[in-house]
Amino acid sequence: MRVDLFDFDLPESSIALRPAEPRDGGRLLVVHPGEDLADRTVRDLPAALRSGDALVFNDTRVIPARLNGVRTRPGAPGQRTEVMLHLREAPARWRAFARPAKRLTPGDAIQFGALQAIVAGKAEGGEIVLDFDRGGAELDAAIAQEGALPLPPYIAGKRPTDARDATDYQTVYARHPGAVAAPTAGLHFSDALLADLDAAGLRRHHVTLHVGAGTFLPVKADDTDGHRMHAEIGILDADTAGALNAVRAAGCRIVAVGTTALRLLESAASPDGTLSAFSGPTDIFITPGYRFRAVDALVTNFHLPRSTLFMLVSAFSGLDTMRAAYAHAIRSGYRFYSYGDASLLFPGPRADIS
Repeated sequence: MRVDLFDFDLPESSIALRPAEPRDGGRLLVVHPGEDLADRTVRDLPAALRSGDALVFNDTRVIPARLNGVRTRPGAPGQRTEVMLHLREAPARWRAFARPAKRLTPGDAIQFGALQAIVAGKAEGGEIVLDFDRGGAELDAAIAQEGALPLPPYIAGKRPTDARDATDYQTVYARHPGAVAAPTAGLHFSDALLADLDAAGLRRHHVTLHVGAGTFLPVKADDTDGHRMHAEIGILDADTAGALNAVRAAGCRIVAVGTTALRLLESAASPDGTLSAFSGPTDIFITPGYRFRAVDALVTNFHLPRSTLFMLVSAFSGLDTMRAAYAHAIRSGYRFYSYGDASLLFPGPRADIS
């Protein structure tokens, strides 16, 4: 499909630079295709769902994946270099995006304070491959010491990262370190809201998808067929898969909290919608025409024009429906992107849920 079909005018003032306070105090736009839009708040979510429905949360934890260092090369002056870790390939090896990437060649050393890495190669899509001088938990500790929280460029370009972001940019249920971007739909959930979900008879399950820096990348191709998604590592265990299959067998719904949870569930689903254990990379790219298998509703933030995430929600609820919903959101002052407000989406006829 033409990428310009997913374009719309978004005022810069609509992009939130801070989250709502409290974190469950944001707005919630409920979108049932073919019905009127409903303006609610995030705290209304339990009433918008049915007892027995299961919410699936991504429990990845964001690491301080932005590293600033100096490239060293025999006979050449040092070069300031910024690295954004993207995908861990081995205990001591990461794929990363770098600036300026064109000045890096295999064999270059980059010193990040007390931590050193060697450029082992360059990959497709502009990534570099870094071999660090330590691995495993020792590398994790060094990254935590030398790295900075990787706020999205739409926020980081307007204000510096500060101590408040260390809490604001993590979900309250984050458990497994490895993401370089937050699963932002989950940022709306407080302990109090989770308790309200439980009281309403809603079930909660967790999966893990370590969100990569590719989520920040714009779609530069003119057609969606020309865009390549970067792989992310996900885990759905057998017990959770079985529990979610039982939810659907009982006639209840699976509600993905965030596009990352949705992408992992869809990657783990068979053609008939049955979920099985999954562990490994996924680069699933969802655009209109995709046949959804495993997810019956989606909680997600408001996304940027021409982004893969706006393509995904358009596939789920319908492009015309989402264009109308976003136009309403902009007129009504909803806040967009990572620290913005939320929507609760239900599938359109063409989403073709199994």
